[in-house]
Amino acid sequence: MAILEVKELEVFYGVIQALKGISFEVNPGEIIALIGANGAGKTTTLQTITGLIPSKAGHIVYDGTDITKMPGHKLVAMGMAHVPEGRRVFAQLTVLQNLRLGAYTRKDKGEIEDTLKVIYQRFPRLEERKNQMAGTLSGGEQQMLAMGRALMSHPKLIVMDEPSMGLSPIYVNEIFDIIQKINADGTTVLLVEQNAKKALSIAHRAYVLETGKIVLSGDASELMNDDSVKKAYLSE
Repeated sequence: MAILEVKELEVFYGVIQALKGISFEVNPGEIIALIGANGAGKTTTLQTITGLIPSKAGHIVYDGTDITKMPGHKLVAMGMAHVPEGRRVFAQLTVLQNLRLGAYTRKDKGEIEDTLKVIYQRFPRLEERKNQMAGTLSGGEQQMLAMGRALMSHPKLIVMDEPSMGLSPIYVNEIFDIIQKINADGTTVLLVEQNAKKALSIAHRAYVLETGKIVLSGDASELMNDDSVKKAYLSE
């Protein structure tokens, strides 16, 4: 059974229709990539799934529960985490305070400390800078912090919006390696990414969005070799 099902989802900004009845699913253990040009509706899709934007029509089913009208904070407790576009770390708090905020829905103090140790193993730089203000970190380090903060909630599904945006090539490679490791450890990943080549290189399946509609879907390796995808998104 799919961990996430999006059915005929429609979203409007005023009179402008941003999503035009899109449907897709994410199965447990997958990395699913949503690719498309700026303005295609990728971020809107993620924000609607995670309860930040209301939908006009359609349904979102997560882990067997209809979450279409559910507020975002309840979804975190159900095992869904969102790494937003632009990282959105709490600049005036320390790295450690940011990470602890990621676990605010959890009550198991001992297990939270165990999760923190795992995060530090995966992101050694965060441990080195745990008492540093988050706003003083580099862009790549802030992206690691945003991912670590989301992982502190112990999610079954992690939704990531443009994790490579604005990063140097070295950090981009590192972030994508980490996404693969997160997935290998059992977390399902829904990834929105402008860097289509990188996204398709690690995804199992992918959906192509154009002006609020899904126009293509399939195995990521097949889409990587599709002429229309190559021409639109993979040309150097």
